Amino acid sequence: MPPAPAAAAGAVKLRHLQEVSHFAVHGVLTRGARAGNVLCEAAVHVPLGFASVPLRRRRHVREHHPNATVAGADPNLRELHEAGLRAGVTGAGFLRALLFPLTPTGIAATVRGIADNVLNGTRRWWRVAGFVAVPAAIMAAGGWQAALFGYAVPRLLLYPQLAWMSLLVEHRWWDAEPVPGPPAVVEAARCLRLYPDNAASALLARGTWLPYGDLYHYAHSAHPAVRWNYLPVLEQNILGTPAYTPAALMLGDDAVVRRHFRALMTRREAASGAAEGAAARGGSRVRPAR
Repeated sequence: MPPAPAAAAGAVKLRHLQEVSHFAVHGVLTRGARAGNVLCEAAVHVPLGFASVPLRRRRHVREHHPNATVAGADPNLRELHEAGLRAGVTGAGFLRALLFPLTPTGIAATVRGIADNVLNGTRRWWRVAGFVAVPAAIMAAGGWQAALFGYAVPRLLLYPQLAWMSLLVEHRWWDAEPVPGPPAVVEAARCLRLYPDNAASALLARGTWLPYGDLYHYAHSAHPAVRWNYLPVLEQNILGTPAYTPAALMLGDDAVVRRHFRALMTRREAASGAAEGAAARGGSRVRPAR
């Protein structure tokens, strides 16, 4: 296979493995959570240099899910903020942040994350051996080009970008509406559902960068203990769709990235207005010199 298609196929495969392991983290991949944990560690987390399952469960299930879009509490929102997606970002900075995993800073962050997961996790020797074994086996079977384009490029560049795109379309990160109520009501105000009326785009997304349950993130957020194969039925017959159902990722006035940018601009204007108001109030208390 030529290098470019091999790298693209490898990235899609890694993205699928990540999403399968996501359901193991929730404890619903297999009948017993313990079997899912072992399978997830051995087949995904160790070979790909991911964090251990208990650590990922803490970050994702305990910290992200109940606090999605909440500043200061959601680790995913903090990750977006650290990549440059914050109030005050310029147009160029916003575009750069959309491609953060492909930037030098993003690549360095990926490498540091892998090193931390492999070298500082539990049972370090096992994680190091498992992580090194995969590219070594690929090189032994197909040569250095197979290891480079079938594993290294997907793992360090393309897969992180696909996962980043998935993260961007999970929630209304900067304009979610905090509403009280049961999980379905709360999540409907902060999730989004991409491609609700475009079967072709939805099928392509499910086969590549939004596999398994990722396209149905609202249904998953409202009922995180439900396996991916039940999420379409859950959405269609019980939950419906959330308030924001964009037809496109980038193109069109209501596209996801355009809405994110407008929300960040609104936050910048609000912060600027608040600062000006505070300055004006402070100035009004200053007495003229006598």
